[in-house]
Amino acid sequence: MIQSQDLKMREGYFNKLKAFMNTQSVKVITGIRRCGKSSLLKLMVRYLAEHGTSQQQIIEMNFESLEFSQMDFMTLYHHVKSKVVPTKRMYLFFDEIQRIEQWQDAVNSFRVDFDCDIYITGSNSYLLSSEFSTYLSGRYVEIKMLPLSFIEFLDFHDFTLQNYNNPSGILKYRVRDKSGELHEIQEVLDAYIRFGGMPTLAEVGLVQENALTLLEGIFSTVVMRDILEREKRRGKRQITDSFLLRKVCLFLADNIGNNTSISSIGNMLVTEKVLDEGPHKKSPAVNTVKAYVEALVESFMFYEIKRFDIKGREYLKTLGKYYIVDSGLRNFLLGFNGLDTGHMLENIVYLDLLRRGYDVAVGKIDNIEIDFVATKGAKTLYIQVTQSMADERTREREIKPLKLLKNGHIKMIIAREALPNQFLDGFPVIGLAEWLLTKEDSPTL
Repeated sequence: MIQSQDLKMREGYFNKLKAFMNTQSVKVITGIRRCGKSSLLKLMVRYLAEHGTSQQQIIEMNFESLEFSQMDFMTLYHHVKSKVVPTKRMYLFFDEIQRIEQWQDAVNSFRVDFDCDIYITGSNSYLLSSEFSTYLSGRYVEIKMLPLSFIEFLDFHDFTLQNYNNPSGILKYRVRDKSGELHEIQEVLDAYIRFGGMPTLAEVGLVQENALTLLEGIFSTVVMRDILEREKRRGKRQITDSFLLRKVCLFLADNIGNNTSISSIGNMLVTEKVLDEGPHKKSPAVNTVKAYVEALVESFMFYEIKRFDIKGREYLKTLGKYYIVDSGLRNFLLGFNGLDTGHMLENIVYLDLLRRGYDVAVGKIDNIEIDFVATKGAKTLYIQVTQSMADERTREREIKPLKLLKNGHIKMIIAREALPNQFLDGFPVIGLAEWLLTKEDSPTL
């Protein structure tokens, strides 16, 4: 069990969870394995204890423990019932409850029969909104967790952020590690991109050999165990070939940020003789390939992003893109060999936009693409992402689509390398590290 005193606070997620405390909604935390869901439950348990809730009012159950491995939904119900304190509100915490067949019947009974506040986690490949929404429609709130943001990464790895004014009076950042050594912010950003944001990396340190071992374990759990077992539990037999699943995963990892279709994946599998060519030389087993891709998306290993026609104001059905949940996992899959930096930077920005609560699409205006159209309520951001704006051709390529946008929404360029307070043709150029370190979306806000 995780000791509460060892937990690092993840303020954004915790505040979301706390906002729904003592409401009738079942709080459901979802996300890829090892991203911190169990720790978030522990943070809530600690908060309750610190604010006067007695231990007798709190029931914690982790269904990956052998202690509960023989339970069914009826024994679960009676187990909880036996621990309920009359006249007291109970707080129920169920980690990986989907391992209990018909768990939803027990949860609904808890809601009806007891005065209780319910919190459950769903691993990336079992408890997904498409499954539990049928049983808890209108009676749950989902909190979607991601690996660490850059700010969280600094905290988890015991870096202390410092800002200072350089001789020109420009605000700059640097980082001090726990031994007191100073580092440039770009060096630490490189480590974040290289190793990713899985919280458990903080236990082994930023050492490539240790990181590889840990990331291999996470990947094996997500792909080999969760996805294959989940399909078996659901009584479906579409996802049965672990080798094929890995090949599809590698293809998506190698093509993050590229327009991707199911047929292009199928053609690759035929070329590599993983699948046989279909009749009439059409894409092989389209439904099979689609099922494997959907399983990886449902596992939160990858996120699909649609294309949005800005002039037509509609989403397009073809050639979406995929981004991976963690840059460290991608580097593990493809090798730590200086992978395409541009698309990896896009991946980092995309995930942080999700953390900030935006709906994100790839923009299309005429025949030109905009990296991201991010919307949240009435706010819309148009964002281009690039390594550097030093090259004239790059500047022209990145600025051209923004010039086509005649509306009053925020338009910006995020670059790994950017000058302080830089504007080009009126558009702000923001350093990636600086953007990740602020909760604001643009210096123009």
